[in-house]
Amino acid sequence: MGRPADIGVFKALLLDMDGTLLNSDAVVERIWRRWAAENGKDPEEILRHAHGRQAHATMAHLFPERPVEQNLADNARMLAWETADTDGIVPVPGAPEFMAALAGLPHALVTSADRALSQARMAAAGLPVPAVSITAECVSASKPDPEGFLKGAADLGFAPADCVVFEDAAAGIAAARAAGMRVVGVGPRAAAEGTDLHVESLAGVRIRPLGGGALRLALA
Repeated sequence: MGRPADIGVFKALLLDMDGTLLNSDAVVERIWRRWAAENGKDPEEILRHAHGRQAHATMAHLFPERPVEQNLADNARMLAWETADTDGIVPVPGAPEFMAALAGLPHALVTSADRALSQARMAAAGLPVPAVSITAECVSASKPDPEGFLKGAADLGFAPADCVVFEDAAAGIAAARAAGMRVVGVGPRAAAEGTDLHVESLAGVRIRPLGGGALRLALA
């Protein structure tokens, strides 16, 4: 069934969405370039920091002089743009098989997207939405704050140390670390982030039940 990956035994999985389960980079770039053009900002600088955060958190990080109310209003507009734009969204290689194999195992989606956007993107990628989904409406602070991952673990009924996070972006990886969780980095953005394990995609990634609720990750 493949060689075990060296992250040890765990009991639950917490999954980021964009960049981890599906590729939405084309949409993200279109939306931020549109916003940057409207606001006279450098889109390339924004895109270096935008992945893995709610839009208002990216604005606050890069442009601390902007009023919070203005950031939140722009965030709402951008969510509407993003939800209506699914052109180019595709699953990460191996994601359909990976998600199908998780049926019946403890797992949750933890994303900076709101519920409507997460459902639209998962549907566009042909992926099932986990029964437990922590979206933007569920938390008071965006990644890199650990709140989302801690809530995901609590909703599944597991301690943070029993959970493994799958993430692609620096903000999400920092959030998982702050939550006290092990991290599997997925894709090129995670390669230099010092995760416990790095994989290029989900192709060949398998979860092996060991009995007694214990799980182990294996690579084909």
